[in-house]
Amino acid sequence: MLDLLIISLGAIIGANARYLVSRYAVKLLGPVFPYGTLFINLTGSLIVGFFVIWTSERVFVDPRWRLLVIVGFCGSFTTFSSYAYESMAYFEQGQWLLMWTNVITNNVLCLVAVLAGMALARVL
Repeated sequence: MLDLLIISLGAIIGANARYLVSRYAVKLLGPVFPYGTLFINLTGSLIVGFFVIWTSERVFVDPRWRLLVIVGFCGSFTTFSSYAYESMAYFEQGQWLLMWTNVITNNVLCLVAVLAGMALARVL
């Protein structure tokens, strides 16, 4: 039961962070491209890559920290469903350049972000 509460706490924080970051990105950069989703997916990927390596190779922590950060926070913070919807919305609108930009940047850059997080955890 404690594990579920820890995951829930992380999820509450992650969902609210996602909402705030998305709103701020639209305010700052405009609604033409889903910059908020891209930034959220990149930072979430970086956090997952970093935290998994850092807590398994550098410092050993209670496994519940992984539940809090990776399952709870990152699980509700990252936005694969939003990314998929936004990509298909561009497809339906015939906005091919925006669709492919969204698909390629989210996939390639998030993989790079995971690797960057892993590398960062290994050097700290």
